[in-house]
Order: sequence, then C-alpha cells, then structure tokens
Amino acid sequence: MPLITLPDGSTRQFNQSVTVADVAASIGPGLAKAALAGRVDGQLVDTSFLIDDDADLAIVTERDDDGIEILRHSCAHLMAQAVQRLFPSAQVTIGPVIEDGFFYDFSFERAFTPDDLAAIEKAMQKIVKENLPVERSVLSRDEAISLFREMGEDYKVEIIESIPGDEDLSFYRQGDFIDLCRGPHVPDTGKFKAFKLTSVAGAYWRGDSDNEMLQRIYGTAWGSKQDLKLYLQRLEEAEKRDHRKLGKQLGLFHFQEEAPGMPFWHPDGWTIYQVIQDYMQSVQAANDYKEIKTPQLVDYSLWEKSGHASKFSDEMFSVESDNRMYAIKPMNCPCHIQVFNQGLKSYRDLPLRLAEFGSCHRYEPSGSMHGLMRVRSFVQDDGHIFCTEGQIQSEVADFMQLLFAVYRDFGFDEVILRLSTRPEKRVGSDDLWDNAEQALKDALEATGLAWQLQPGEGAFYGPKIEYSLKDCMGRVQQCGTIQVDFFLPERLGASYVAEDSSRKTPVMLHRAILGSFERFIGVLIEHYAGAMPAWLAPQQVAVLNITDKQGEYCKQVEESLKNKGFRAISDLRNEKIGFKIRELTLQKVPYLLIVGDKEVESRTVTVRTREGADLGTMALQAFCDHLQQDVFSYGRSEANRATQ
Repeated sequence: MPLITLPDGSTRQFNQSVTVADVAASIGPGLAKAALAGRVDGQLVDTSFLIDDDADLAIVTERDDDGIEILRHSCAHLMAQAVQRLFPSAQVTIGPVIEDGFFYDFSFERAFTPDDLAAIEKAMQKIVKENLPVERSVLSRDEAISLFREMGEDYKVEIIESIPGDEDLSFYRQGDFIDLCRGPHVPDTGKFKAFKLTSVAGAYWRGDSDNEMLQRIYGTAWGSKQDLKLYLQRLEEAEKRDHRKLGKQLGLFHFQEEAPGMPFWHPDGWTIYQVIQDYMQSVQAANDYKEIKTPQLVDYSLWEKSGHASKFSDEMFSVESDNRMYAIKPMNCPCHIQVFNQGLKSYRDLPLRLAEFGSCHRYEPSGSMHGLMRVRSFVQDDGHIFCTEGQIQSEVADFMQLLFAVYRDFGFDEVILRLSTRPEKRVGSDDLWDNAEQALKDALEATGLAWQLQPGEGAFYGPKIEYSLKDCMGRVQQCGTIQVDFFLPERLGASYVAEDSSRKTPVMLHRAILGSFERFIGVLIEHYAGAMPAWLAPQQVAVLNITDKQGEYCKQVEESLKNKGFRAISDLRNEKIGFKIRELTLQKVPYLLIVGDKEVESRTVTVRTREGADLGTMALQAFCDHLQQDVFSYGRSEANRATQ
C-alpha cells in the first residue's frame, strides 16, 4: 500500500502498486493528459514506471525544464522514425538533446536537402496524429546486438559493443521504430505540440575526421506553438546578428583556406581590436599588473615538463628546427613561470601580477571551427597572479571587482558565476583544496550575487570560478575565469623566500576577463548587431558634404576631430547626400555630420545619429563635448580604479 507524497506536501494512499500515470489520473484528468514523466524520490522515470513502496512523486509536464528536455529527446526519436519511413536505407546513430533543441546523425547515401526536411516534418506530424504508444523494454547486450544486426543498423551495433559491462540495456519502441536509450520518454507520440527542423549539416562519426561523414539534422521542440514562434523569431534575429555575416558586411575580417581558423583582420576590425587592447592595457596597469611578452616557439621539453604535452599534444602545433622540436605556444602559463623564476623572489614581492596579450595556437578540428568564436589562432588577455595561500581570497575578490567593472564598460550587466570544485583525480592535499575552495566561496559570497556549484568540475590542479555573460538575446557566453593552481609552479621550480626564510612554492592564479580577443569581439559584434558603442566603433564620425563647395571645410572638420583624438572620416564623393547617409548608416558609423553652405558660413555642423535621430545644428566644439561624453558613458574610469 504505497503512500505517495506530492510536492505540496499532500499525500495519496493506494492499496496496490501504481504507475506515475495512475497517480496523475487520480489527481485529475487535466494532469493525466499533461503528464510527460515523473520524478520518483528525485529520479526521472517514465509515466509507466511502477511504484511499489512509499515515495515522493512530482508529475513532470511541459511547464517543467525536465519536461521540455524529455519532449526534445523524444522528438529526436520522432524525427528518426520519420526519416526511416521516408528513407528506409538510412541508418540512425546518435540523437542527443542540445541547448534549445536536439539533433540526430544519420548515415545515408546522399546529403539531405531543404525539401527533405520539409517532407520529414510532414511525416513527423503524421506520426503525432497516429498517437503511437512509446514503450520501454529491456534486452541483454547479445539480444540487442542480434536485433540491430538483423535490422542492418551497423552503427547501433558498434555503439552497443562499445558499452562496458554486461548489464541489460533499455530500449524504447514506438510503432515500427526502436532505439537504444536510457529515457525517460513521453508516453505517446501525441504529446508533441510544437516542433521544427532547423538545419542539416555534416558531422563525422564519433567526431573523428578519419571516420565517415554523417548527415546531422537539427531540430527544436517546445511546449506550445507560441514558445516555438518566439524561439524561431530569436533564431531569425540571431541570423541577422551573425558575426561572420556582419564581419564581411562591415569589412572587419575574413577567413580563407590558406590559413584555416586564423582570421585576417581588416583596418576597421583591427581598429576595434586595438581599442580593446589599449583599454585592457590601461585597466591592467591601473590595477598593478606588469605586462610581459613571451616567445611563440618554445622547446617541446618545457611542455613535457609542465605536463601539457601528455594531456594536450593533439591540440598542439609543433615544428622542427636545428634538430630540436618546438611547440607553437598553445597557452602562456609555463612561460610566465619562466619570467617569475628569474631572480630571487621574497614574500614581500607577492602578490606579483603578470599579464600578457599572449598569441596562442591550438589545433581545432575543421568541423568545430566557427568564425571568431572558435579559431586556431587567438590572443588571450592572459594573466597570472603569484601569491601566498593567505592571499588567494583577497586577490580573487579584487579580480572579480575588476572583471565586473570591465564587463559593465562593454555593456554587459548580467554575469553568471559558477564554482567548480575538486575532481576525483587531482594533485595536492585535501587541506590545500579545502583552503582554496573556501577562499573562492568567500569571494563569491562577498559579491552578494547568486552562484552555481559544479561539484567535481575543477581542474586537476585546483578549483576555479567561471564567469559567463548573457548577451542581448539571452544567450550565455562563457568568457572569464580564475583558477587556483597548486601544481604547475612546483613542477616548474617556482619558489619564494618566506617570512621565516624558508623556500615555499607560490600559488598561481590563472585569470582572464575577456578570454580571447577573437571570441570576445565575435560576442560584441552579435550583441550590438555590429553597431558598436561610440568608444569601440572603428569610425566614430563621418563628415558628409552636400556639394563640392563644402569639401574644404569638411576636411578641416575631419582634421580637427582627429586632432582631438576621435576617429573620423570624410565622405566627399559626388553622390546625393541621401545615398551617402544610407551607406554610412549601414556601416554603423555612430555620428554623421552633414555640411552644406549654411554650415560652412556659420562654422557649424548638422548632427545625425546612425539611428536616424536629428540632433540639430551645433558648433564643432559642442559636438566634440557631446561625443566625448558618449565615449565615456560606459564608465571606463570605474574599471581603471577598480582595485586602487
């Protein structure tokens, strides 16, 4: 006679074993219809799950995050069933849930087309109307291998054979489709209200470029048609903001096959890059960082000594010269320790903050590269703080204060904080880990902000905090980090003279705010849709003449603006003023100064913004004062004094 306790604290007594679906039905027909799954004593289960003993139960519906994830996972199966109905020779491989959707990889003799996607969607809708029950079963490994071998599903056979152990495996069947899956899944195919197939792409089997290229179909599923509509609108907006498209449109950068994953910066793109670097240099100098520069090529033996070669050799580029093997620097940490090791250091020298705009190269598979967001050549705003154990908390707190100020300057107010603690395999004593984790927790608590715990997700050498931004579309972009390292300084022989004259190993804090310049610029382009705030815009002002008679005065205005430190250009082309305004507006120039005979005579300018606002006619100095205020409206002085 199981006693079921519901989330509101109420209970229901049953005189025999009951399923999750039975409990939902006992509460009401509306809940019975909406139930997608259950959470029994904290574990997600199907609605068909049988409860024999007393238990806590929550009914999962489309209103729950778990419910949406189950819908999406089940919709992947729905899509795979539709594909195989239309294309019987297609083999299914894997089909996981991803952020906002799902995908499934198929082996098929040709690439799927947009027309195929439309046909697959139509077949999915038909299966929804069939309202097929989704049933869970259990097979032994041998039974499962035999089943899929008979079906000609070679990839499924390979997957099952690679699963360790001899435990029985769970499967889900709906009509003529069956797939290996842990579940849970929706109780029937009639539960789908809103889904859409969004794209198709190539993907190597198991992510290995030596394997066959498969067809990956992406889709999304939501609890209502309204939610789906809003999501598709966000996708459309994201497409408009794609930094790769805007980078080409605005002439900021490009990529080409001769240097895969390595951007070619154009003048305007490089201007944005330099403005950010100049800003970060001033911020770091104001916060007592000493800027350094370390070599691009370093003997491979250093990377073996640091441990990077054994862990990251597949991601490292190397080159041989003078009978020596060198690695092209994939990260800056070992080189910064070499700088620290020059000369005897005392506890009085700590904390020592070293910073470098370090150019790094890492091998990324061709299928994973994505514009500026994932490249093979990048520059980090890298920094390493050498300190004592007792200084960890204060250094982390100061760093966070600086990080928040920098993010605000770039227009990001919402930051997600995550603390990753000790993994199972790690170096260092538990006492060291206790102290480091507590220091990071205390620093997080001091912010007064919410933060998330990621147990076991720390690096093998120490815990870390990750900082993620939310852009204007609500997307999460992980950028900053601070990591505590007990391991590398000792391994590379770093030491300082302690107050008692003994030699001690410093703690090393790895920290970055932007992450990489390339990725951060990609984030900025999409966040602002290419319309950078005035302080970041590659050209802040354009001076436009109406006729040739104003050309000389326009050049004088341009030179005056440049002399005051603004980035200005003149457009003196023999074109209509409306045409020039449209072109420069499309180029996202923040301010357009229109000059006609009246402005020349009064030595003024008529000011128009890229948004189309008419600010009227004003003296040049008055406009300069306005622009100066706009340039500093992001509070840049705050970051420069953050920890002073």
